[in-house]
Amino acid sequence: MPPRKPPTMQDIARKVGVSPMTVSRALRDGTSVNAQTREAIRQAVDQLGYVFDSTAANLRNQRTGFVAVTIPSINNANFAATVRGLSEGLREHGLQPLLGYTDYDIEQEEVLVEQLLRRRPEAIVVTGGQHTPRCRRLLQGAGIPVVETWDLPEDPIDHVVGFSNADAARMLVDHLAATGRTRIAFIGGDTDRDSRGTDRREGFIAAMKRHGLEADRLIGAGMPPLSMREGAMAMRILLQQAPDTEAIICVSDLVAFGALTECQRAGIDVPGQMAIAGFGNYEISAICVPSLTTVDPFSEEIGTRTAATVIAAIAGEVGSPVISRIEPQVCVRESSEG
Repeated sequence: MPPRKPPTMQDIARKVGVSPMTVSRALRDGTSVNAQTREAIRQAVDQLGYVFDSTAANLRNQRTGFVAVTIPSINNANFAATVRGLSEGLREHGLQPLLGYTDYDIEQEEVLVEQLLRRRPEAIVVTGGQHTPRCRRLLQGAGIPVVETWDLPEDPIDHVVGFSNADAARMLVDHLAATGRTRIAFIGGDTDRDSRGTDRREGFIAAMKRHGLEADRLIGAGMPPLSMREGAMAMRILLQQAPDTEAIICVSDLVAFGALTECQRAGIDVPGQMAIAGFGNYEISAICVPSLTTVDPFSEEIGTRTAATVIAAIAGEVGSPVISRIEPQVCVRESSEG
């Protein structure tokens, strides 16, 4: 299915009942258009998902040479690996990524998407499948390939390269339950701002219930992005509230490492008294002592596959949306063995 044709200035003009020139003036400076008409044009722009192209005159007959990319964090090793795989795949075809940083905020994603689309990229890659309604309209009307990554949205906009975060948590619950541990906790964010972290928490709850276990040991570690300090603080709270806990699943390896250090500070043997598992397969998870059980989401592979999807879509080699499913893998290490 080819991308939907983006709305034009003529579409806005017809909807409002004015000339395209009036629309152009309103969008450029607005000073020569009355307030009522400007507001009607603004509403039509929002409803149709139109993006004013400030560089159209220069770009109509040439490629821009870049692919727009939004990521939640610039200092997250997982997203950095995805961008690396994407960049290498695009570079072979003369394309470069242009990054936007959302800070796990879908409202900020909406702002960035509009700004990036104004520059007319060859394609746009976004992290996750949760967007504001207006951002979704902008992406649907962009007229270029759109790839949602790091998720498997129920209603994809176009192409998808990702995995089920809920299933990733389920795999960890299955592993810990198989070792005989039943009092298992989850450490994640306080809010639903990180939709992927929320999916892992929901996957944890569903998997615990499937095993006939209580899923009430849910510890909020603060506002994403979460790191080692939040993991240590959350572990301290868990030990105070539920000292009989036998295992914890953390939303990321950084949080898990913080929890591990708090256990060491408190003299709690890992994995003898407490098993710990994280997510992301960060470098620290393999070299800390004890090494951390984790889930490898194959972050760089997500970027590599996304680049291949973008190239094929730009070349018109795909007739319908591509859904490329990544299969994460549990890496069982010292923190949960025994």
